[in-house]
Amino acid sequence: MGMFTDELYFKPRLQVINDDQIAQLHMATLDVLERTGIKLTHPKALELLADAGATVNGDRVKIPSWLVEDAIRKAPKRVVLGKRTGERTVTLERDKSYFGPSLDCIDYMDPVTHERTRFNSDHVETTAALCDALPGFDWCMTIGMADDVDADIADRVVARQTLQYCEKPLVFCCKDTNSVKDIHEMALLMCGGQEAFENAPCLVHYSEPISPLVYYDPAVDKILFCAEKKIPLINFPAPQACGSAPATFAGILVQASAESLSGLVIHQLARPGAPFIYGAFTTIMDMRTSIFSYGAPELSLMTAALAQMAQHYRLPFFGTAGATDAKFCDAQAGAEAAFQCLSAAAAGSGLVHDCSSWMDHGNLVSPEFMVLVNDIVTSVQHYMKGIPITRETLALDVIHKVGPGGHYLQEKHTMDHFREIKYSDLFERDIYEKWKGKGEKRMEQRLQELTIEKMKHRPAPLDQKVIQELDRMQAAWK
Repeated sequence: MGMFTDELYFKPRLQVINDDQIAQLHMATLDVLERTGIKLTHPKALELLADAGATVNGDRVKIPSWLVEDAIRKAPKRVVLGKRTGERTVTLERDKSYFGPSLDCIDYMDPVTHERTRFNSDHVETTAALCDALPGFDWCMTIGMADDVDADIADRVVARQTLQYCEKPLVFCCKDTNSVKDIHEMALLMCGGQEAFENAPCLVHYSEPISPLVYYDPAVDKILFCAEKKIPLINFPAPQACGSAPATFAGILVQASAESLSGLVIHQLARPGAPFIYGAFTTIMDMRTSIFSYGAPELSLMTAALAQMAQHYRLPFFGTAGATDAKFCDAQAGAEAAFQCLSAAAAGSGLVHDCSSWMDHGNLVSPEFMVLVNDIVTSVQHYMKGIPITRETLALDVIHKVGPGGHYLQEKHTMDHFREIKYSDLFERDIYEKWKGKGEKRMEQRLQELTIEKMKHRPAPLDQKVIQELDRMQAAWK
């Protein structure tokens, strides 16, 4: 028995580019920033960049390679997020993956009637609480746009309701720095102040440069504010091959990386060591339809490559998976989501968004799709545990005891380990006659029933004094 070690563990791993290709992509990224540069008009950011050694000529800024690499060195290699209760639940580092939903959809698919309507504030509560209920999702987002709320305050109302009805860390998008300030103030109220927030941030702000290589002033304002307040920041362009980025996969990766890293430079000049998350939504323009595809296999391929770039830089990463171009929870939706989620986990895609609600190329939220993708994600997470090899799991003693022709049903070893198998509340494995006896429910019916049941969940309520203070804040928003 001396030949066996105590434990051997291997995590399944996907690599889509090798070390030489990573080096080439990095050098090309530096070339873009140094030779082409970015378009930027924000006075404070221009001053920071010029003082640091960038070349500023009007609204064109060229960033030297040493300044980019200095920002990469200064940025934290690890970002920890927490629930509104202060519990630290998400540790972004290396190739760890944590799954969550999407943001800012405009339509909602009712799981009872399957009627498609505009997303409204009632749907915020529904989807936030559902995200809280689903164990496959480690964090939440501001999932929809709240069409029934005044546009000037809708982003804050959505964030307030999501924080109230989901305990998990929140990634949010908003229109300007005033909104970031108000949402940050709500988070501080819930978690107990700035010190508690910095120990386990319950907020992450999502910001976007405009492809190709443009920053508009409100986005830069938010980058600087997040750096000042140590709100973790995702700087996440969305370059589209053949449209706002080159048609070649390597070209779009270079531009995407340059766009994300240029924001890192500004961010770290404002406050060295402030938490930053790298990434990009890299997909294609479907030349037959002109849509920005959320289900294309190229999306997963390029996301996996960027995840490897993030691991090379030792920067936390914001990835994409679990989305679909389908309009309903059909075979297309399931196939696209499953392919993406397994690819993301195997590549180590960090904070993986879109894993539940981005349908119809980013327009539609469906609670049923959230429940379907949750089951896919939990299967992927189960798969990613790999096969631990220990004295116990090798099972030599029980194999010897049962011997040829026996069975394992009554063995203690079986009782100790059978719960390690993943069982689904959605996918059925009955024999045909038993399935008929249970009502002959097809996948769509089982999904609808499970979704309606999961939608009954609500998290532990906030203290009434906290709710009253949130009401006071909301009444003051303009």
